[in-house]
Amino acid sequence: MKAAFIREPGAASVIQYGDVPKPEPQPTEVLVKVGAVAVNPIDTYIRAGIVKMPLGNPHIIGCDLAGTVEAVGSQVRRFKPGDRVWGSNQNLFGRRGSFAEYAAVGEEWLYPTPCCMTDEVAAAGALVGITAHLGLFLNAGLKSGETVFVNGGTGGVGAAVIQLAKAAGAKVITTVGNDTKKALCESWGADCVLNYRDEKLDDRIREFTAANGGLQVWFETQREPTPDRTVGLMSNRGRIIVMAGRAARPEFPIGPFYVKDLRMFGFAMFNATPAEQRECAEAINAACEAGHWQPQIGKVFPLSEAAAAHQMQEDNTLAGKGTLTGKIVLKP
Repeated sequence: MKAAFIREPGAASVIQYGDVPKPEPQPTEVLVKVGAVAVNPIDTYIRAGIVKMPLGNPHIIGCDLAGTVEAVGSQVRRFKPGDRVWGSNQNLFGRRGSFAEYAAVGEEWLYPTPCCMTDEVAAAGALVGITAHLGLFLNAGLKSGETVFVNGGTGGVGAAVIQLAKAAGAKVITTVGNDTKKALCESWGADCVLNYRDEKLDDRIREFTAANGGLQVWFETQREPTPDRTVGLMSNRGRIIVMAGRAARPEFPIGPFYVKDLRMFGFAMFNATPAEQRECAEAINAACEAGHWQPQIGKVFPLSEAAAAHQMQEDNTLAGKGTLTGKIVLKP
């Protein structure tokens, strides 16, 4: 079968595309004929060696996938050949990646694909959707009527936060850089969409949240968080979610933080258990069936152009080129 793989960590150019053996599913694995995969920032960090993971040689890259069950192992009970499935968490902790024509995936990392999702949409929303749900509900305990702020409303996680928070009955404030992105966030239900270049941005956030005494949840997606500013915009007993900025070392306002009874949660989605992630996936499927889940696809590549896809992701994540709105999807 064809796959995108690396033999050693490095720049996007180390990604090769060629023939590798087709996997055989182990007793608890499902063999998936891959219909679509997606690129995430974590994929580029693992490929570059920034995030250390056990790598095979060759090591197939990629976390997310969607496709159709080709065969199942002897102990698999939840799926059968012909079922459509989606999932994430491959390419991690020694697991094989998803960027291939076929992937053998542990049953616990797969979920049924509802009719409302194409393979492209399912792959695009996999890691980012699970990440958003874990932050909002497992960690922040978001409730209907509360107000959430998320930076970058058209980013992968930002878009997922908007849609899942709105599906739960929350209000959402987000930031964008232009009117086109503003309209996109509003189409997902965002209640207040602000330009991050606005000199009065924080005043506008305070005005919107005045009735609730500030924000109940701040979902941080930026690599350079601003705790002093964030704490000042929170309501008493607000919750701050941190899931980005590995190298960030900002000053932290201890006094204002504790006198407001605030809480901060840091998490990485790949630390969540299979059961926790399956609960997220079921909620995402339900949101889709209710018309509240529309992951934005920004660019589609053939799998043979995985190196170019990784370079585009890196250019936008690390270099801030602004050439991508939504997720990068690839098709075998």
